[in-house]
Amino acid sequence: MEAIVPVIPGPPLRDDGGLRAIAAAGGLHAYQLRLHEEYGPIVRFQLPGADTAVSVADPVLLEATAGINKRPEKLFEFLAPLCEAGNLQTLPAQEHAPLRRALLSVLAGRRSHEAHFDGFAALAGELADRWVGQGGEVELQKDLSALSLRMICQYALGGGVDDPDEAVTAFEVVLTEYLGRMYEPGAGDGRAERALAYLREVVDGVLASAEPGGDHLVAALAEAGMSSARVRDTVLMIMLAAHHTTGVAVSWTLYLLSRHPEEAERVAAELDRVLDGRAAPAYADLRRLTCLQMALKESMRLYPPGPYGARESTEDLVLAGYDIPAGTTIFYPFWAVHMNPRYWPDPEAFIPGRFAPDEVAKRPRYAYIPFGLGPRSCEGASLAMVEAELVLAVLLRRFRFEPVPGHDVVPVERFVLWAADDIRMNLAPRLLTI
Repeated sequence: MEAIVPVIPGPPLRDDGGLRAIAAAGGLHAYQLRLHEEYGPIVRFQLPGADTAVSVADPVLLEATAGINKRPEKLFEFLAPLCEAGNLQTLPAQEHAPLRRALLSVLAGRRSHEAHFDGFAALAGELADRWVGQGGEVELQKDLSALSLRMICQYALGGGVDDPDEAVTAFEVVLTEYLGRMYEPGAGDGRAERALAYLREVVDGVLASAEPGGDHLVAALAEAGMSSARVRDTVLMIMLAAHHTTGVAVSWTLYLLSRHPEEAERVAAELDRVLDGRAAPAYADLRRLTCLQMALKESMRLYPPGPYGARESTEDLVLAGYDIPAGTTIFYPFWAVHMNPRYWPDPEAFIPGRFAPDEVAKRPRYAYIPFGLGPRSCEGASLAMVEAELVLAVLLRRFRFEPVPGHDVVPVERFVLWAADDIRMNLAPRLLTI
């Protein structure tokens, strides 16, 4: 008798490709949480741009897919307009590998992080001074995304951006409209194209101001033999990824600390002790800011800046007893992984102590994946953590953050996990001798 092959559980197939179900759930993140709650750690579902996909929310099962170095092309088509020399998100493995090495040579270098650290601290201090001068409430996402953009330009590109706020707005237009066209083909009124043209002018200006040679991304890509078009595409994607993820991660951390005063006081006391009267940490101080690091990591668990990823299987796999044919889109719902109650008891609670070393040792490697996994994981992960820890240290040293009464903070899905109407805060100065 022929063995019966088990079918991956999931919702019924629908003629709209699953769009109505995703919309009814409030977006893809919420839909994934619902699917995995109902069907378990591995789910088959419909996904625009992929027909059907297999979503994996268990860290042990993720191990079997971690080495895949192929992304599904249709799923990342919305980013293709940003790339004139081929979509960087879906490059074949043989092209992607040397590009990744070039990026890591700059973005993951601790010596380079330290060399730029004082410059980063100065930029964070300028933002804090501006907040003091302007008074009133502040918009965290807007200001911190602009700060992150300044940082990545200074660090990786050897140049600057004249108007980061305008660049941030343009990025939002480009991503919102191009991503929206996945669900509504033909939508848009030309704003995205105009915004993209503006961004390319910005990048050209950054490239023109970049010093030849030196320890920055442009030099590394040129030395790796990249074409000028590929260099510009890469710069644009790095600016996009870096300003979003770091700015959003810091914003959500400040928001969560404002809602949990006891944790905020613990972080503030640690800063006062470690910095000992200084306004900003030195690079070597970061390793001593363990309470701050745990709060940041817990915020990225609850609000992962890059909320999901995807790969395309290059060979037949078996996951949890289910056959996964080559060519299948494997979906990584980072938010659902981070909310898996098997590894995160009381998953919706903000508990920074989950990231104490003894607690981390109890969990599988891929229970926490805010920067993705495998050969397509974020090359700028270590730089993002340095930037985020520094900015948090500077701001929490200077201010207590208090939620604006009546302002609802509602997560929404864009390229990153954003707040619909920003995250507005009132600032209370801390009594410090600086």
